[in-house]
Amino acid sequence: MLQTIQGIYRNGKIELAEVPQNITESQVFVTFLTSKSVSLDSQLMSFGMFSGSQQSTESDFKDAEFHSDADEDLS
Repeated sequence: MLQTIQGIYRNGKIELAEVPQNITESQVFVTFLTSKSVSLDSQLMSFGMFSGSQQSTESDFKDAEFHSDADEDLS
């Protein structure tokens, strides 16, 4: 089974954004993408990050909150 997990190469080490599922040891291939440096922290949504002519409000964040269906047990 193949899994792809995003990460960052920094100071000779690879930092994965998440832990691989059901893998304790495996051969890996690392492909380096040519792009500007990206911090994993920069991928989080923060207040006002989509500002333009209009600022995000707290109610916008409440509207975007995840609320699972009662029968899915995803809380």
